[in-house]
Amino acid sequence: MNAMPPTEAQDRPARLTVGVVGAGRVGPALAASLQLAGHRPVAVSGVSDASVRRAAELLPDVPLVTPAEVLARADLVLLTVPDDALADLVSGLAETGAVRPGQLLVHTSGRFGTAVLDPATRAGALPLALHPAMTFTGTSVDVQRLAGCSFGVTSPDELRMAAEALVIEMGGEPEWIAESARPLYHAALAIGANHLVTLVAQSMELLHDAGVQAPDRMLGPLLGAALDNALRSGDAALTGPVARGDAGTVAAHIAELRRHAPQSVAGYVAMARTTADRALDHGLLKPELAEDLLDVLADHGDGPGPGPAPGTAAPGTSGPRTSGPDPDSPGPDPDSPGPDPDAPDTPDHGPEEGDR
Repeated sequence: MNAMPPTEAQDRPARLTVGVVGAGRVGPALAASLQLAGHRPVAVSGVSDASVRRAAELLPDVPLVTPAEVLARADLVLLTVPDDALADLVSGLAETGAVRPGQLLVHTSGRFGTAVLDPATRAGALPLALHPAMTFTGTSVDVQRLAGCSFGVTSPDELRMAAEALVIEMGGEPEWIAESARPLYHAALAIGANHLVTLVAQSMELLHDAGVQAPDRMLGPLLGAALDNALRSGDAALTGPVARGDAGTVAAHIAELRRHAPQSVAGYVAMARTTADRALDHGLLKPELAEDLLDVLADHGDGPGPGPAPGTAAPGTSGPRTSGPDPDSPGPDPDSPGPDPDAPDTPDHGPEEGDR
């Protein structure tokens, strides 16, 4: 291949043979999407039983081979292994001579740009970082979810057109991310997606403990509206006792959590403090109400005590208030199994990085 992959009309890459190293939840879905665009999956590597099943479902008749053999067969190779395994995988493949000059080498890590591919780039590979901002299930539904999905794209300038074209062919929307901004970009996705799952699961558990028979049905419309409002209006969408400055209500919440779910207190207080800060900055929370609220959070955020009884005011408050606005890394040896690419991650993200 030349310095850039050959192109067809409208800057679409020529039809390529595609290989996948690490058949976690992400790789087979991306390869299946590329297949729909006319590219040809020819090889996939996977270690676990789950990887084998995923490859068989999403890439039927594509042979399972070693990582080195994937690179020997494919023009475009997707490296979809966990973030922490990526550097060793790339180094191992380069050191063993598996990388071919002119070969497109694509990783899907949100954390890294193309620098992590430097050992392969020195061997002649063409480096691309294409991170889908999506959570994956490991099933065929993932291919459908890629339609309209944003991808964090990082590449050398001369490969930018090819990188963006590949994303568009998978149904995605390319979003250029500078190499130096990749860790911040990934942290933002983790806050928004991975932490959201934790918050929702925690909320459902607490509702179940409170006697709600169908927590998911109760939360669905509420969270859907909250997410829509937040995406449209940002901090202006804040509502609830913290944004209103209802210190007594917040104190009652903390007291109940200490009784029934003490492991939830730290998270509640941390989010309440952050919410209060943002509500203050945006003029939603009145400063005179914020003082008592922040006192409650300071008094009850870290200590072991039970807090005030429900319905009573926290120390230093005058009771509840209702005013205010409601507004498969093989390591150095590319043929060894390495870490299980199916292991769950921290979203990634963001999207589920344990599968990349």
